[in-house]
This record gives sequence, C-alpha cells and structure tokens, in this order.
Amino acid sequence: MAEAGTADDGTGGRRLNPPTAVIKAVRSLVEMPAGPGPRVWIAVRAALSIGAPFGVLTALGHEDIGLQTAAGAFVALFAADRSAAERGKVLPFVALALLACCGLGVLLAPWPLAVALGLVAVAAVTGLLAFAFRLGPPGPVFFVLSYGLAANITMVVDGARLHPPLVLLAAVAGGALFSILVALAPLLRAVERAKPVRPLGELLPGPWIGPQERELLLRILIVAVLGTVVTVLWIDPHRAYWTVSTGVAVIGLSAVRRHSLARGLHRTVGTLVGAVLFLVISPLGAQPAALVLMLVVLQFCIELVVVRNYALALVFITPLVLLISGAATGGDLVATAGERVLDTIIGSAIAVATALIHRRTRRGS
Repeated sequence: MAEAGTADDGTGGRRLNPPTAVIKAVRSLVEMPAGPGPRVWIAVRAALSIGAPFGVLTALGHEDIGLQTAAGAFVALFAADRSAAERGKVLPFVALALLACCGLGVLLAPWPLAVALGLVAVAAVTGLLAFAFRLGPPGPVFFVLSYGLAANITMVVDGARLHPPLVLLAAVAGGALFSILVALAPLLRAVERAKPVRPLGELLPGPWIGPQERELLLRILIVAVLGTVVTVLWIDPHRAYWTVSTGVAVIGLSAVRRHSLARGLHRTVGTLVGAVLFLVISPLGAQPAALVLMLVVLQFCIELVVVRNYALALVFITPLVLLISGAATGGDLVATAGERVLDTIIGSAIAVATALIHRRTRRGS
C-alpha cells in the first residue's frame, strides 16, 4: 500500500501526490536547511565587487556610471565555491559572455521588436552554453538580465539614447574586471596558492548535452518565447526581460518537477516581499552614499542566504535590481514595484507549467 501523500508508480517507486508536493513547497518558504559550506567570504566578495566601483565613481560625481558597473559585478556570483585560481580560469569567460549580452542589448536597443527577438536568442544561446559546459549556478539567468538591463538603460527616448552605449559597455567591463580581481585576491595568501588547480577542461567540461539538459533547454525556449510574446503584446515590451529572466531562474538547473513548483513559489513570494522592501528603502536612495550602502548590504545578504532559502534571497534581490534599474531609467516607485510583481507571476507561472516536460521522478532514483 502506498503511504499517505504518495502514489505507487507501478514499478515499486513512489511519487509525491500534487497536494503533498504543494504542501512541501509552501513549507519550504520558512525552512532554512544547512548550506553546503560557509558563505561569509563569498558574500563579502560579492558585496565588495558591486560596492567598491559604485562607491568610488559616486564619490567622483559619476553615480550613474557607478550604477552601470553593477551589471559587470554579476561576474562575482559565478564559480563562487571554487578556489581562487580556478575562479581565475572560469570568470574571464563569464565576463566576456556578460559583456557580449550587454553589447547585443545596446546594439538592438533602438528597435523594440529586435530587442524582443534578441531576448529569446540570448536566453536560448546562454542556456545552451551554460548547460553544455556545466557552468553551474546561477546558470544563464544573469546573462538574460544583463541583456535586458543594457537594452533598457540605453533605449531611445525622444530620439536620443537614455545613456551613452559606449559608457555603459565600459562600465560593465570595468565592473567585471574588478570582480575578477576581487575573486583572485585570496591568491595573495600562500595557503590559497598551495591548493590544487584543475584544468579548464574539468572546470568547464563539454560541450555535451544530455537528455535532462535538452529538457531544460526546451523549457527555457518555451519560457523565452511565451514570456516575450505575452509581455510585448499585452503589457510592456520594455519589461519582457524581467518576465523571461524570472522564468529562466525558476527553471534553474534541476530537471525535477517538484523543484520548479518550489522555485516558482519562492520566486513569487520573495519578489512580492522584496517589492515592499524596495518601497520602504528606495526613498533613502536619493542620498548617493546611502544608495551605495544599500547595494552592498543587499548583495551581501543575497549571497549569504541564497543556497538556503531562495525566497529570502529574492527579498533582497528584488530591491537590488529595482534600485539599479530605477536609478538608471527613472519612473514611479510604486508602479515599478507592482509591475515587477506582475511580471514575476507571469514568468513563474509559465516556467512551472513547463515542468510537465520532465518525467516523474521515482523516489530513490
């Protein structure tokens, strides 16, 4: 007899019934399981990567350029659990990919339809590369986000670019370079230099795509197409990148149905609470020094909790991205927060629905 809340799959394995899966997903919102290891120094590196360039440029009177370096600081989120020397091998490729995504966003920014088509292409191509070379967390989501931010920050308003494209690309490149230097800083210690270093072929093995990776890629393509079409036709073309990046984040790196249900719930609830936090703290952003401090604290908190509770991480991720994009493009704060919640709900719903592509997972497999 199958246990309560499970069903026999006919092969002796058991799967979670939908009500049980939902209950477990809801319960996970308030759970804080042990992480894979200490995260304090990872959080410090990420906070320093985003805060130092922004702080220095703000002090020099270039707050807008400082904000744009934040897209380059996304480099610090990759290969975070590897040794400094191994990070030094992987992160230049991540930086080049981020810069290429920003470059494409800048190039297509004057034409909304081209931006929409580029969004689908960036999601598909970066997803393919991330899975084929086993890049690991956070996966392709920040490539999609960087593309969208670059396109929106440099979009054409009243016949002129909102911000100079070349300045944005230089800022992103500078932010990425500084993040790599921060990642390499532990090599100043002899104990770090003594650690074994794997060859690049082991750090980024591939290219190779298996059945699960193909399923994940198909889901990303569906999310990119549907999320873009829905947002462009019925909401706002300039917000499509948030819908799609949300869906890509919900898909994540796991080809398990229950994973997407929990990720979608975490993404929606975390974004809703994060939008409220944004409304509370955003007035402080009028003071440049306070804005620098907020970004540093938010980035530190994100990296400290992201592997333990995704919803809690989204509480900090949402105001971080909204502060960056809002300061660069302007707009009503309440409207912006509400828009991001709606975009998140749409992206999460599409991503969760695509989880039906995956086969049911047997217990113990």
